Amino acid sequence: MDISIMQPYLFPYIGYYQMINCSDYFVIADDVQFIKKGWINRNRILLNGEPSMITLPLNRDSTYLKIYERSFENQAGSKRRITFLNKIVNSYRKAPEFTNIYPLIEKIMRFENYNVAEYLHNSIKEICFYLDIKTEIIVESSLNLSPEMEYQESVIYVCKELKADRYINLIGGMDLYSAKKFKNNNILLKFIKTRETLKYRQYNNKFVPNLSIIDVMMFNSRKEIKALLTEYDLIDGRD
Repeated sequence: MDISIMQPYLFPYIGYYQMINCSDYFVIADDVQFIKKGWINRNRILLNGEPSMITLPLNRDSTYLKIYERSFENQAGSKRRITFLNKIVNSYRKAPEFTNIYPLIEKIMRFENYNVAEYLHNSIKEICFYLDIKTEIIVESSLNLSPEMEYQESVIYVCKELKADRYINLIGGMDLYSAKKFKNNNILLKFIKTRETLKYRQYNNKFVPNLSIIDVMMFNSRKEIKALLTEYDLIDGRD
């Protein structure tokens, strides 16, 4: 049984969906502290051949709150939502899959619950449905973990609760975990790394990797994305 756990991100890159796709369970870590300048409320798209940031602003709250305690500014009918969608239109209106994908992005943006965890959970679920990813998604706050747990301990706890024997994380988290600790709990630690050969045509521009999944969907059919979701390697964790 394979499990992956990750904070909810805003339209994350394809590696995030590769990780979900290769797991039996994906746990949204909504009960950890919100980290500023991460990928929870922003990502990058292609604009005029260059990466450009897209951001959803947050309500002003304490920086010590957990993800599920934060909320986005009310997006429905707001100038910021319109600006966000207009940027998508300006970037991708000539992309081959625009007419299929833009309505999905607009639907996600119109979701009326502005709690960060709920909003991003819905976004991830909608995109997984479009991509035919059938992994079961669980919200970590529903598991009632002890707040005293160190993060690695909480991951091991969740793996045990869900009877997982392999834990998969994004390659960027390699330094956060000890393979020995997982092995001592009969769990294999792996990290997913998107292959550098994963490329697709972005108009006639030089390819820019690791952009938002929006970019992938705008330039690739569902069938093509299914193939891209397999373009990764699983790397052993380190002690």
